[in-house]
Amino acid sequence: MTLIYRTLLSVIFLSGIVIAQTSPTLQTRPAAKPAAAVTTVLPSEDTVNAFLFQMFGYDATVTWKVGDIRPSEIPGLAEVTITVNNAQGANQNRLLISSDGMHAITGDVLPFGAKPFDDARAKLEKGVNGPAKGPEKAAVTIVEFSDMQCPHCAKAAPGIEQLLAQEPEARFVFQNFPLPMHDWAEKAADYVDCVGRATNDAVWKFIQKTFDDQANITASNADEKLKAIATASGANGDQIAACAAKGDTIARVETSLALGKSLGVTGTPTLFINGQNLPGNAPVELLKKIVDFKASQK
Repeated sequence: MTLIYRTLLSVIFLSGIVIAQTSPTLQTRPAAKPAAAVTTVLPSEDTVNAFLFQMFGYDATVTWKVGDIRPSEIPGLAEVTITVNNAQGANQNRLLISSDGMHAITGDVLPFGAKPFDDARAKLEKGVNGPAKGPEKAAVTIVEFSDMQCPHCAKAAPGIEQLLAQEPEARFVFQNFPLPMHDWAEKAADYVDCVGRATNDAVWKFIQKTFDDQANITASNADEKLKAIATASGANGDQIAACAAKGDTIARVETSLALGKSLGVTGTPTLFINGQNLPGNAPVELLKKIVDFKASQK
């Protein structure tokens, strides 16, 4: 009897869709009303600071800075970007705050569905403005959000170059994403943007040379150093320095930052392979498998 009973339940469960489709009662039920718009309540900066004090106030060596407070991509949740500094360095993190102000969620928020990365891919196709190399109509586009002062970006650069050498049919786009804890990164991003618009050949040399010289660049000598690197890379250093100070250049870097933030970027290096978010320092073997997989998709 137990087996028969379980079998009967399975049949009822599996045929539920058929029952729902053929039941006169269900067919005459009025259509559901559209869901009401969800209101997102943003916490104040004072509230976020008070929360962080309770989390880290026991350790005088830990400091933090509250960044953006805005609605997240998830309806009803606020997104708060914070930078936490400790003995290991600075880390940028994201909190998702419930509208009742009583709960916070940390960790990655993943897109979901049969084609979870299409929205991000479309945003990137429309919004990227950085230097690019590789076929324009490539089946796979790799976008890197990077910070010229970020040591992790410098360490990841050889692996990304290795990947691109193994995937010559892929397109690569470099997007500026200077982090707020780095004091000359924004200026370097302005230089990258200007060198890239002046000469596509020189910009890749400029990026690598700047990474190589990170330890010798400071906020006080950044203009001098970056101008010299631009010249050594084959660009006109004087023209690049003048371009880097212009408002439209600064606006272009801000646009790149906004694009990254809209896609959930909080740290560097971050890669997107046809819209899929991946750490830029992931093993080359793994990244190549993903590129090959994306290229095989129709």
